[in-house]
Amino acid sequence: MSSSRFAKTPQPPYYAVIFTSQRTATENDAYGNMAEQMEALAQQQPGFLGAESTRGADGLGITVAYWETEAHIAAWKANADHLAAQRAGAERWYEHYEVRVAKVERAYGKR
Repeated sequence: MSSSRFAKTPQPPYYAVIFTSQRTATENDAYGNMAEQMEALAQQQPGFLGAESTRGADGLGITVAYWETEAHIAAWKANADHLAAQRAGAERWYEHYEVRVAKVERAYGKR
């Protein structure tokens, strides 16, 4: 599974929140539903620029969400629905995870 979602290509500088996770062996529809809800909710948040996500057959996944400012990231982290999803992930769906925040100074590629 792999996806990339941008309304338009952002111009640096901006911020990337990199979420790397290892799913538990238990697969269920609740995880997929929650992930879809969080994606839709993130898209409605001020400062959200887009996201890219992939997950391997072994359950290792990486999602990178792009934001205009650190304040926008903090507001998303504090969102009540997102907090509930974070708790559920830690308790039920992830063996382990890491979150990293980086400032993107340069970006280039081929489209």
